[in-house]
Amino acid sequence: MCGIMGYIGNRPCVSLIFEGLEKLEYRGYDSAGIAVFDHRKGRDSVQGPQAIKLIKAEGKLAKLKPLLTGLPEGATCGVGHTRWATHGKPSVENAHPHGDEEIVVIHNGIIENYRELKSELAKKGYSFRSETDTEVVVYLLREALKSGMGTKDAVFSLISKLEGAYAFGIMMAKEPSSIFVVKQGSPLVIGLGEGENFFASDALALISHTKKVIFLDDGEIARISADGVTCWNFAGEEKPPISTHLDLVMGSMEKQGYRHFMLKEIHEQPSVIANTVRRLVDLKKETFCFDTLGLEEMARKVDLTRIESIQIVACGTAYHAGFMAKYCLEPLCGIPVNVELASEFRYRAPHLTPSSLVIAFSQSGETADTLASVKHSAALGANILSICNVRHSAIPRSSHATLYMDAGPEIGVASTKAFTSMLLCLYVFSLGLAAKRGRLDESTMKDRLEELRVLPFRMEKAAMLGPRLREIAEGYYEMANCLYIGRGTSFPIALEGALKLKEISYIHAEGYAGGELKHGPIALVDRHMPVIAVVPKDQYFEKMLSNVEEVRARGGRVIMITDEKTLHGGGHYGVAELVSIPHTDEPILQAILSTIPLQLLAYYVAVRRGTDVDQPRNLAKSVTVE
Repeated sequence: MCGIMGYIGNRPCVSLIFEGLEKLEYRGYDSAGIAVFDHRKGRDSVQGPQAIKLIKAEGKLAKLKPLLTGLPEGATCGVGHTRWATHGKPSVENAHPHGDEEIVVIHNGIIENYRELKSELAKKGYSFRSETDTEVVVYLLREALKSGMGTKDAVFSLISKLEGAYAFGIMMAKEPSSIFVVKQGSPLVIGLGEGENFFASDALALISHTKKVIFLDDGEIARISADGVTCWNFAGEEKPPISTHLDLVMGSMEKQGYRHFMLKEIHEQPSVIANTVRRLVDLKKETFCFDTLGLEEMARKVDLTRIESIQIVACGTAYHAGFMAKYCLEPLCGIPVNVELASEFRYRAPHLTPSSLVIAFSQSGETADTLASVKHSAALGANILSICNVRHSAIPRSSHATLYMDAGPEIGVASTKAFTSMLLCLYVFSLGLAAKRGRLDESTMKDRLEELRVLPFRMEKAAMLGPRLREIAEGYYEMANCLYIGRGTSFPIALEGALKLKEISYIHAEGYAGGELKHGPIALVDRHMPVIAVVPKDQYFEKMLSNVEEVRARGGRVIMITDEKTLHGGGHYGVAELVSIPHTDEPILQAILSTIPLQLLAYYVAVRRGTDVDQPRNLAKSVTVE
C-alpha cells in the first residue's frame, strides 16, 4: 500500500520525485524518503560507480520537504517512497529507501519469509537497523554482488529467494545508468518519455510527465535507463515491452477550490453517475450497451442463460457495494447470490463450477485479497467479471470481462464517488443480465431507464443538503459512539455510513439491519447514543418506523434519513433530526441517494473534530497487501 516513484533522465529529479510522491501520499503517509545518485562523488557513469545519497523522515511528506536541500541539486536519477507501515512502527529507521551508498531499495508489499532470510543473513554477520521486512533485500543483493555477480544477475538471484508480494525499485552504485524494477503481486507502472523514463506504483504520479506507459505483469523485471526499458520474466526470457496510452486528466487530481478531496468527490457524484449512465445505457434507443457492461465479452466465453450461481467478492466499501447484489441480481436474474469478504473467501474451499459467475468489486483494481480470490476462482474454472475504476490494473487483467466504472481518480482515502459508481454499475449490469436471460419485459425496462435518466438530477438535489448536515454535525461531533440502522437496500447503506464515520472522524460506529436491533445492539441505546436510521418510503417503511420507536423509547437520539414521499404525510415522527432526500421507486437508486447525506454527515463531523479528512490515520487508499 506504499507509494513508490522513480526517475532517470537528464532533468534534475529531486523535486520531480517529491511531487510524484505527493500524488501518491494517499497510498501511505507514515514516513517518506528519497535516494539519488550523487554526481559529486565517484566518477561519471561511463568510468565508474557513483555514491548514493538518501534522506528520510517520519510522518507525512511535509516532514521530508525541508531535508530536500541535503540532496545534490544536479541529480538526474533517483527513487522515492511514502510508507504505510506493516513491519515496524513509523520511524526514520523503518522509512524507505533502505540501504546505503552502494545499494538502495524501495518496496511496496510484504516479504513473507523475511524472518528466515533475516536469520540466515544475521549468521553471516549482517546487523539490521530497522524492523522492516525490506532490509533483507538490500543484504541479499549485497551478498550476490560480493560473490561476483553482475547487477542483473544479482536481481534474478534475489527473486529466487523471496516469497510474498512486492514491487521493488533498486539502485546500485555499480550501475548508475539504470534502475531495476521488479513486480510480483504489487502494482507497478513504467512511464516512457523522450530521453527520460519513470516508474511508480500508480499512474497518477506520472500523468503530468507522460501518458505512454508500460504495465508490468506479475513475475517481471525491467531495467530502466534514460534511453529505454528492457523487460524479462522471472525465467530470464526477454519480453518486448508493450506500451499503453493513459486517458487520465490532470485536473481531476486537484481540489478545484474545495477544502478537501473528499468533499470535491462527494459533489462530483452527480456528474460521475450521469457519465456512467451515458456509457452503459443508450437512452434514445432504450437499450443497454452490452459491450461496455462486459456482457458481450462474457457471452463469448459462457452461455449467460446457464449461469447457476453468482459469488461476490470484495473488501471494505467495495464489499458494501457488493452486498447490494443480493437485493439486485437475485430478484432481477433469478440466480442465487452469495456475498463474501475477499479476505475470507479463498481460505474456506468455496464450491465453484464452470456455471458459476464470480464478480469482484475493487476501486483500485489492485486490492490484494480480492485479486487473490479472483485468481483462485479462475483456477477452479469459474467465470470472472470485475467491476473496477482503474484501467489496466491487476484485477481486470486477471478477469474474463470487466465493467469499468470510469469515475475518475479518487484521491480521498475514504471512498465516496467510487461507492455510488459501483452501485450504479451493479444495478445496470443486473438489468442487462436480466435482459440477456429474457427476464426483463419492455415496459419494465423503459421504466427503469427513465429512473436512470433523472437520477443525476436527484443526486444534485441531495448534495445540496450540505448546510443542513453541517448544522447537524455541530450537535453531534462530540459523540463517542453511533449506531446506523436500515432494512433492505438501506442495510448496506447503513454499513457504509458507519464505516465512513469511523474512517474519518475516529468515532466508533456500527451498522445493523433494523430488525437486528432488538437482538443485542439495543442494549447500547441510551440518551448518549445517537442512532442514524435510513428510512425511505419503501416496503420496509413501517417496520423501520417501529425500530425508530424502539430507540426513542430508550432515550436514544434518532437522526432519520428519509425522502420527500415520507414528508407528504406531514409527520416529523418525533425524531431529533430529520433529513429529506428525493424519492425514487427503484430501491437501489434510492440507496444511492441515501448515501450522499451519510457521506456529508461523516465529512462535517470529521472537519469539526479536526481530523485529517483526506488522509485518516492508519489507512491507505489501495490495500495491496494481505
